[in-house]
Formats: sequence, C-alpha cells, structure tokens
Amino acid sequence: MVLTVYVDDILLTDSDSVRLLKTKQYLKCHFVTKDMGRPKYFLRIESCTSKARYTSFPAMYTLNLLEEAGLLGCKPATTPMKVNVNLWFDDSHALDDPERYRRLTEKLIYLTVIRSDITFTVGVQSRFMHQPRKTHWLAAIRVFAYIKSCPGKKLVYKKHEHVRIFLYSDSGYAGDRGDMKFTIGYCTFVGENLKTWRSKQQDVVSRLSAEAEYRVIAHTIWEIVWLKKIS
Repeated sequence: MVLTVYVDDILLTDSDSVRLLKTKQYLKCHFVTKDMGRPKYFLRIESCTSKARYTSFPAMYTLNLLEEAGLLGCKPATTPMKVNVNLWFDDSHALDDPERYRRLTEKLIYLTVIRSDITFTVGVQSRFMHQPRKTHWLAAIRVFAYIKSCPGKKLVYKKHEHVRIFLYSDSGYAGDRGDMKFTIGYCTFVGENLKTWRSKQQDVVSRLSAEAEYRVIAHTIWEIVWLKKIS
C-alpha cells in the first residue's frame, strides 16, 4: 500500500482492493476525510486511468504558466537549451525585476515533477536565482518556448509482465564553469515505465572524470535499493 500526503490532499493506492476499502473506512472513522474516487486533477496535474494504463499530463498547468509569463505568443523551440550556452560569465546588468525570474523558475521546478525533459535545464537555470541577469532570463524564455512546443507531453504507465528495474546514469565532469563542480543525472524504469529521474549539481569538485562516474554510480545504487524496497 502507498499513501501519499500533501498538506490535506491524499493519494491512496493498493494492489489489494479489500485492504484498500478497509483503510479508507479506517481513515474516515478517525479523520474528517472524503473519498473523491479516482484522481482526475491532483496538485494542478491532470491524470486519467483506464484498465490497462495510467496517464498523467500537466497541459493545463503548462498553459497557465505560459500565460503568467506572458509568453503564450512566443515562437516554439525544439530544445529547452541552446548548445554550449554560457550562463556563468555574464557582465550585463542584473534584472530590474529578479523576483519575476525567481517566481517563474520555482514554477518550472515544480513542472519537473512530471516533465523529465526539462529537469537538467531548469536545474542549471535555478543556480542563478540569487542574481539573475539578462542572459539567464533569455535562457528561461527558451525553456518556456520549448514547453510551448509540447504542452501536452505526458507520462504513460502501462501494466507489464515484469517489474524489473533498469537504470541509466551519466555525469558531466566539471560541467559548471563557475565553480567546476560536476552534475549527475539518472533515470529509472520499473517494468519499462519511467519511475524516477534526477539532475543535480554535486557539492564537491572531482579531480578526474572517473571519480565523477563513480560518484554517480553510488547515487544510482542508492536509488535502486530504495526502488527494490517499494516495488
């Protein structure tokens, strides 16, 4: 059984329907709760369920975000970040309204909960929230232009005959040109369904690329152990 709680919103699922019903009855006896049935809209993320699969998509949240940023009319982009973009060395003036950059970046961070394709880009973008400049704002606009090109991208979870775990990982040696720290990235699949993903700058500087690779392997092993416990 998995019970996910966010403030006063709860998602409850179980492979045993009888146990699921007993749990809901128990919660109703001890707390003020209301059974809303199958989730259709949870934390601004839409979802739908059929007999064979579960689909989750942030289309409405994405469109609202584009409207808030005033970029509904922007030209779509095919990628979330330009190749070899330099965000670390910028002598331009700081933004007149840095709070807008921070607010929109925070909303993009929330979007990465379901959009794995922008996780790395938004992670890089969030490193400049303390003093954003024009170059950083243009990079943020690029992310918005990308999500406009595919606002309906979704995650689909299908039932498979196995629940084997697959994990793919990589690391960028000295990827942050400001402090030479490296970034790890990985994604996991359970039963051929994308389960978790992450892109994170590390706290240390690796002396060799091999050292960076070993560190990402350590992180991914922890992820596998955790997934085995809950799968």
